[in-house]
Amino acid sequence: MNLAPLKVGLIGLGTVGQGVVRVLQNNGEEIARRAGRPIQIVAAATRDPKKARDCDLSGVRLSGDPQFVARAGVDVVCELIGGLDPAEALISEALSRGLHVVTANKALLAERGPALFQRATAAGSILAFEAAVAGGIPIIKVMREGLAANRIGALAGIINGTSNYILTQMSEQGSGFAEALAEAQRLGYAEADPTFDIEGIDAAHKLTLLASIAFGSAIAWGSVHTEGISTVQAQDIQLAGELGYRIKSLAIAKRLAGGVTLSVRPTLIPAERLLAKVDGVLNAIRVDGDAVGETIYVGRGAGAEATASAVIADLVDIARLQGSAARHWVPPLGSVGGGEAPQLLPLAATESAYYLRLRVADEPGVLRALTSIFAEADISIEAILQKEPRHGEDATVAIITSVIAEGRFHAALQRIQSLPFLRPGLIRLAVEHFNG
Repeated sequence: MNLAPLKVGLIGLGTVGQGVVRVLQNNGEEIARRAGRPIQIVAAATRDPKKARDCDLSGVRLSGDPQFVARAGVDVVCELIGGLDPAEALISEALSRGLHVVTANKALLAERGPALFQRATAAGSILAFEAAVAGGIPIIKVMREGLAANRIGALAGIINGTSNYILTQMSEQGSGFAEALAEAQRLGYAEADPTFDIEGIDAAHKLTLLASIAFGSAIAWGSVHTEGISTVQAQDIQLAGELGYRIKSLAIAKRLAGGVTLSVRPTLIPAERLLAKVDGVLNAIRVDGDAVGETIYVGRGAGAEATASAVIADLVDIARLQGSAARHWVPPLGSVGGGEAPQLLPLAATESAYYLRLRVADEPGVLRALTSIFAEADISIEAILQKEPRHGEDATVAIITSVIAEGRFHAALQRIQSLPFLRPGLIRLAVEHFNG
């Protein structure tokens, strides 16, 4: 192999950075054969260059200054520190120097990606981001290249491993939300401040990138309707199971006649569906293309080696393409020039089925009053489950509706909330059947 090595610098030597070093060392010969040339880590920046790490850093120049990497004679800068600042400035500097950039930073690309993609194009550089979504699942390459012949109608994903682990614990162990979250934090699956994960923000960042590729134009990050999983209780997990469903935090993008909708929210999925069976910290993405139909991708959504696999996949692409004309590169969002931004529709303009859990007084006429409101709103009830109360306690009613317009459902819900026998604590969750 006569080609010079691709020289790589890492900004960040945390979990992912060390994983990149280890995978390159363990599989270096195989990776070089696939890339057509060796890939070498020659420089890295980290807060504490003297700290012992779980990888061999011999031959790697270390610095505590992240700006050092772009000036260290590298071909590619890998930004692996995350966050908006200083990551944006560091990437911009690398691009201004004509360097290629690989990043795992979904928050930065979701919120400021279009400007960075423009800078990369102007600089004649590649800005690659396979590792930004779903860890080791090569979903960016799948959607930009593997499904290039398709008009994407919808995608749905379990794309936050922390939330999926918590809901799995609640389902399999009967844990409450707080207990499952504490276990996730103990195992290192959740941060000390888990807000980004459990409130759906992390998944919304990833969905923004996936939807931008799916629909051929950059979509504003703030367009995602986001609901967290902290309102889901063990009772909802149990009732959903009795009704034949599992609850997952689902990121969904749909193309409708008038535009597109984007949402991240806890959702009931029929237990027989593959997405319902994806547990623990695994991720899964379902993509519907008009030519190929339904395709599903499952794998590790985080972790050192899984994410390193995605980072190195981008490095292999760059090693193959370096020196070629930009017209041979895959555009960041998969479309040359980008299309007209789709109209972003509120959820009120969409249709969905719903799960309702109601706590009601134990008195005659409750079910009759509830079913009458749904009937008057022309809403069919697909399933209903009533839990008989213990002596002196309130009763619990769980209802799953047919697929209906969101606005019509909320009009009926307002009437239900005014019923005198209703007690506080009503829970409403979406239901997704994937029937087309």
